[in-house]
Order: sequence, then structure tokens, then C-alpha cells
Amino acid sequence: MIVSVVSMPEGIVTRATVSAARERMAASRFLLVDVELPREGPPDTTPIARELGLEAEDLAWLGREGESARAEFLGDNARFVVPLVEDGRVTDVHAFVTGRYLVTIHRGPSGLIGGFFGRLPHERPADTTAALFLLLEDALETFRRSAVEALLQVEDLEDEMFENRHPQQVYRLARLRRRAAELHHALLPYLQAADETITRRMMSGSFPEERQRLAASYQRAARMVLASIESLQDASRRTFASYSSLVSGEQNGVINRLAIVSTIFLPLTFLTGFFGMNFTYMTDELESRIVFWLLAVGLQALVLFIALYALHRTRIWRKLRDDGRDDR
Repeated sequence: MIVSVVSMPEGIVTRATVSAARERMAASRFLLVDVELPREGPPDTTPIARELGLEAEDLAWLGREGESARAEFLGDNARFVVPLVEDGRVTDVHAFVTGRYLVTIHRGPSGLIGGFFGRLPHERPADTTAALFLLLEDALETFRRSAVEALLQVEDLEDEMFENRHPQQVYRLARLRRRAAELHHALLPYLQAADETITRRMMSGSFPEERQRLAASYQRAARMVLASIESLQDASRRTFASYSSLVSGEQNGVINRLAIVSTIFLPLTFLTGFFGMNFTYMTDELESRIVFWLLAVGLQALVLFIALYALHRTRIWRKLRDDGRDDR
């Protein structure tokens, strides 16, 4: 377990043991504590909250793996399980906030927390609640970046399909569509819980005006990120529809060419079947070579002429020809 302590407003980042962090939390007026747990390992027998001196029984969820999204303001503290995107996968950060300190817990190194700590000396949040909203907005930004990156890949893939279509594009598109569903599935429950909690808190008369401004800014950012993910979903559906249209167009071109070939060879098939019938009249009366060739060539030419004339008069031939040019 690695514990980092940030003293605000000075913005000094130090590493500390759990006992040292607990002592500083008890003495400090404004402190940020980050706990990095190993990604894999045996489950902790002692809850993290107890090790940090947070003895409340309802903090057993803090740092526990597999926790669902959480966004709560209870009295003078807040409890959040915030989803974020790290290295292409969805993970989460646990946050517990009081008026004196902000505790964040995550598994493995986190670029989000590193960037958050790097911003603190420049942003200089007024209190732990302002620091919490900075953290929440940074987490939203990871979803936005991931959605925009996937959206650009979908658009490039759609352009590539029109230039040179091949089956591998379907698998790439399916992965991107699955990515959009994963982002939406991970973010939507959290945003619904956070929006409900923050809106209820903002309606309370005890919520300061500055915090209301931070909450309203966060809600706007959340709606924009959700809209980006929904745009990714719409783009992936549109690209799938475009691919299906291209495949249907190619199939229509093949069917059109088969129709033209069938028009030419269908009379031959009829003549083959007609002269192949073993009737007495066929064997006794139509035994002259001249009669055979007149019927064979004459019927073939007559049927073909009638078919081509019908196609030309009904403009079907022209449509088949134009479709064949478009396919090429």
C-alpha cells in the first residue's frame, strides 16, 4: 500500500506510512490523501477506513474491489465511487470527503490521480469540496477522450469502407461499437446517481453559492460527455447501416447480371427440354434436319427478340445497365 499526502494550500506532495497519514489527517485543517492499492493480491483483512482512522461502520465499501457506482452527500461528508478510463479499460476511484480532508483510493498506478495532484498547485482549490469537483471533472474527461478517439476511428473506418471494403472492417467496427456500449454502461448509472444527489443538494439552502456554481459546471460537463458517448453510438450504428447498404448494392448488381444471363440462356433451356421429350409426334414428325434448325434457331431468336424488346420498352434494360456501371 502506498499513501501520498498533499498539504493544501501549499500543495506539497509527500509519501507517508498509514500511521503518519492518520496522524496528519487528525491534525490538519485541509489535507488530501491518496492510497494506492496493488492491482492483484489477497483481500485485505482490515478495512482501509479503519487503517486510516476513519472508524465509521458505513465506510466498509471504501477501497473494496468490485464496488458499484456511488455518489452520496451525507451530512458534512461525501462518498463517491467514480468510474474512469485508464489505459483503455474502465476502472474506478473511491473518494471520501469531509471538511478537513479528501481521501482517494485506487488499485494500481493512476494517471488520473497523478494529473490531479499536478493541477493542485495551479488550481489551488478553496476547500476539499472544490478539490472533489476537480477530481470528478478529470474522471469525466477520461471518458470524453476515449469517446472522441473511438469516434474518429469510426469515421475513418466509414471512409475506408467506401474506398475499399473488406470483411476485417466489420470486426473492427464491432469492437468500436462494443467500446461505445462499455463506456455508456459504465458511466450512465454513475451520472444518474450523481445528478440526483447533486441536484438535491443544490436545492438545499445550506449549500453555499460557490459550491452550487461548481456543481452546475460539473453537471454541464457530465451532459457533454454523455452526449459524446451517444454520438459515438449513433456513428457506429450509422456505419453498420452503411456497410449493410454497400453489401446489398453489390448483391443487387450480381442479381442484375444473373438476370441478363438468364434472359439469354432461358430459351436454350426451353428448347433443350422441349426436344428432349420422348413423344411419338416428336420422334415421327419432327425428324427433318431443316425443321429442327428452324425451330431451334427460330424460336431462340424470336424469344430473345421479344425479351429484349420488352426490356427496352419498360426501361428495365437501361436500369440494369446503369446499375452495372455503378457497381464497377
